[in-house]
Amino acid sequence: MRKLGVEARAAARELARATTAAKNDALRGIADALDAAHDELRAANVDDLARARSAGLASALVDRLELTPARIAAMAAGLRQVATLADPVGAVSELVARPSGIQVGRMRVPLGVVGIIYESRPNVTADAAGLCLKAGNASILRGGSEALRSNQAIAACIAAGLETAGLPRAAVQVVATRDRAAVGELLRMDRYVDVIVPRGGKGLIERVSREATVPVIKHLDGICHVYIDSAADPAMAVDIAYNAKCQRYGTCNTMETLLVAREIAPRVLPGLAARYREAGVELRGCPATRALISDAVAACEADWDTEHLAAILSIRIVEGLDEALDHIDRHGSQHTDAIVTENWTRARRFLAEVDSSSVMVNASTRFADGFEYGLGAEIGISTGKLHARGPVGLEGLTSQKYIVLGDGQVRK
Repeated sequence: MRKLGVEARAAARELARATTAAKNDALRGIADALDAAHDELRAANVDDLARARSAGLASALVDRLELTPARIAAMAAGLRQVATLADPVGAVSELVARPSGIQVGRMRVPLGVVGIIYESRPNVTADAAGLCLKAGNASILRGGSEALRSNQAIAACIAAGLETAGLPRAAVQVVATRDRAAVGELLRMDRYVDVIVPRGGKGLIERVSREATVPVIKHLDGICHVYIDSAADPAMAVDIAYNAKCQRYGTCNTMETLLVAREIAPRVLPGLAARYREAGVELRGCPATRALISDAVAACEADWDTEHLAAILSIRIVEGLDEALDHIDRHGSQHTDAIVTENWTRARRFLAEVDSSSVMVNASTRFADGFEYGLGAEIGISTGKLHARGPVGLEGLTSQKYIVLGDGQVRK
């Protein structure tokens, strides 16, 4: 791991001075290599899937692990989109002349070396590599042991793309071991690594937060809410609430709790329950919810604080916006929350008062995603409040330093 760190630090210096054209050539080269290696990627992934299933990996994690043809194509498309985005490195802003005659501004610069620890999803390997590369950072990627073969196959494509653009292969290094001790080493490599980004379950995040001596961009639980207001359009509300839960179950921006205003509940919950029932979703509700949905099971207090990542949904009927805001404040994880309403006064209150990294009006929580936000891809979703918040794209992978321009001034 220290060898990876030394090589990454050297590569970071080269990347910091790399031209935008060279970085874009590398991104397009990686995308082309992924397209060309479709069969090899699928074969490696099939082996990982078989190993995961035999080990009893949870179905939500198996879903994240799978590299379907569409997901392989999406990896390549994401890299090509990142290549079209403006390069943040070197941008100067806020240049102001001071009474002394100097000009003071801020320049956007790479973070340096980014360590990324993630579970299951091999597509993160390509997404993270591409974003770090465009932002001028070297990266050390440590994927889950269950995705080792898939990640190594993707790593080969990344190396090929870097080589075609004349950039150092050490600009992106994928840790090639299942040994969990590698994670511990990476967390303590503050001499070589500038920031750690963990992507995974609660256990991983807690371990990283506890052990890291390197600054961490945290991505905590995705306990996401949709609140259907009494002023909602019922058909819109049903479509959004269904999509937010059922479009995919195993993602951090999937709705885990549905809040419904008492006034509108009889008009939306029976129809929603029928659609959820058809999709095989288990409904857990408060007493008022169970009065409208006969087959809903009783929700316990723990359900409001659980990221199910499965076909399970907690439903609570509330008196109105104030009670919905109180519930989100007590039980939310500051990830993504949405309101469905035609009342824009309430919508503005929701936007102002919900303290989450993404807050939405009349849209599914599933849109909380770097690609959907126009970032090309994302390295993760930060639920913290320092440096970067929400989907972390190119700008979140850079920092700013002050620059001073003068023509001979000396301080008196």
